[in-house]
Amino acid sequence: MPHRSDRLAAEPALGLAQPAAPWHAARVAGVPALTLSLVAIGFALLWFGTLGVRHLLGPDEGRYAEIAREMLSSGDWVTIRYDGLKYFEKPPFHMWMTAVAYTLFGIGDWQARLCVALAGAVGTGMSMLAAARWFGARAGLMAGLVLASAPMWNVAAHFNTLDMTLSGAMACVLASLLLAQHPAATAAARRRWMLACWAAMGVAVLTKGLVGVALPGLVLVLYTAATRDLALWRRLHAPAGIALMLLVAVPWYWLVARRNPEFLRFFFVHEHWQRYTSTVHARTGAPWYFVPLLVGGFLPWLGLLPGMVRAVTQRAGVAHATGTRPPFQPALMAALWAVSIFGFFSLSGSKLPGYIVPIFPALGMLAGVALTQASSRAWTRQLRAMLVVGAIGLLASPVVATLDANNTPNALYRGYAIWAALAFALVMASAAAALWLLRRQGRMASVTGYAFGMLLAFSIALLGHEAIGRSASGIDLAAPIERVLRPGMPLYGVGMLDHTLPFYLRHPLTMVAQADELAFGAAQEPRKWLPTIDAFVDAWQHGPRAVALLSPQAFAELGARVPMHVIAHDWRRVAVSNFPFAGELQARRRVPDSPAIP
Repeated sequence: MPHRSDRLAAEPALGLAQPAAPWHAARVAGVPALTLSLVAIGFALLWFGTLGVRHLLGPDEGRYAEIAREMLSSGDWVTIRYDGLKYFEKPPFHMWMTAVAYTLFGIGDWQARLCVALAGAVGTGMSMLAAARWFGARAGLMAGLVLASAPMWNVAAHFNTLDMTLSGAMACVLASLLLAQHPAATAAARRRWMLACWAAMGVAVLTKGLVGVALPGLVLVLYTAATRDLALWRRLHAPAGIALMLLVAVPWYWLVARRNPEFLRFFFVHEHWQRYTSTVHARTGAPWYFVPLLVGGFLPWLGLLPGMVRAVTQRAGVAHATGTRPPFQPALMAALWAVSIFGFFSLSGSKLPGYIVPIFPALGMLAGVALTQASSRAWTRQLRAMLVVGAIGLLASPVVATLDANNTPNALYRGYAIWAALAFALVMASAAAALWLLRRQGRMASVTGYAFGMLLAFSIALLGHEAIGRSASGIDLAAPIERVLRPGMPLYGVGMLDHTLPFYLRHPLTMVAQADELAFGAAQEPRKWLPTIDAFVDAWQHGPRAVALLSPQAFAELGARVPMHVIAHDWRRVAVSNFPFAGELQARRRVPDSPAIP
């Protein structure tokens, strides 16, 4: 009779099922699944775990956090309001998502940034999926590491603005288009991915307007002009896709225009046409404005640029199919995506740093290809170059301690200089560790360690900005003001639009004398603001109890005209009331008359 072990050894030959290998023993692109899981957890902890460490900065972070808070408080998710006034500069998707985060998790700093962090993570994941499909699993992993550690991408994903929400949606547009055009995709898969592409465009339009469809359209036109692949247009499932995009985007536009007839002209003429073709928004810049931002934003991976160019010129990922139909060129599509968007905004009359964030997923995919093809020698040169960059930055970091700009006191820059030095030291340490890993564990371990180190270094640089950002946010004034301010009490912003303190006070401002970016809303609802200082003086003296925020200079001028009881102050603002309160004498002991630290 055969021994039991002999029978077991013979069972596979008889076709009997074998137990599945444990998941942690599996490999993806030659990397153990357990290792990948640990790396993903490490990146996720650093990505999401730092959202609430810093306080909000103005203007963007405070503005969009407060709009979402007012949206949730009022229950009106159609007519966007900021400080109680109509605010039609941007569509609502980002604010909707933030209001949902408030509903689920409460109101706070990390909740205000959750939308952008998720957008960055989703954009990274979709870019990895598309790169893996076209260029191989290893290229997909590399693309994710590059994108997560690119400074412009990870900083934008931790800064509460619309730029990253738009960029996450645009990354999904590009990735879905690439996945749909893969030659191995079935007809059903191609349709699903193209519908996902159109839906993502609808989200982009609902996030920042017509650029959500104009930019992908521009890229598509340039791609077909370069390749003469007009058949691509027939593979876009345009009728169903356009219907889906309109279904996502149009209902809000229709509702808000119906309730606010003034919306259409302001949004499409002032916020689109005039913003792009003129300098009416006073955000000018030279045609090369974005060049240093691109260099700094992609700094850890700039050495891959020659390999990225080769990936395009050698048509990486192209399946050389027989027949007359031109093969789809994913690397060229990614390159044109980056170049077109960069050129589009470089020609614009209005420029802000975040405008070029949507190009980074395309750069990440091309860099992933370049990393898989780069020699160990080339990768070593990249790491040594970053050692030099880190050393130069470390030696130059004391310069930060000498700054005294943008009305920010030098004492705050001195505090931040330590964090800047630490960040550059981490850049050096990461490059050195990657060199060691390259010799001991190989390319994949080296790139992974380097990418995580770069993400950590630039996260430290961002988190350290709290040395400046805390006082700028006004959070230290919130508690004393809250002891005096009551619900329904006017909170005046005298000649200043404070973008952050109203969010921390959960109380909107009433603008005085200068409407700032709320000029459109103030013109639509003039009863909701005080257009002159004389009107404020009258309301302050004869109106109900109120609190006001002023600059130190404005306080020095107005304090001589009307009684003002100091609640609290910092280097940029003084909070006062028109009535006495307990603790007033202590608060008034020293009032700043210049932008210096009290």
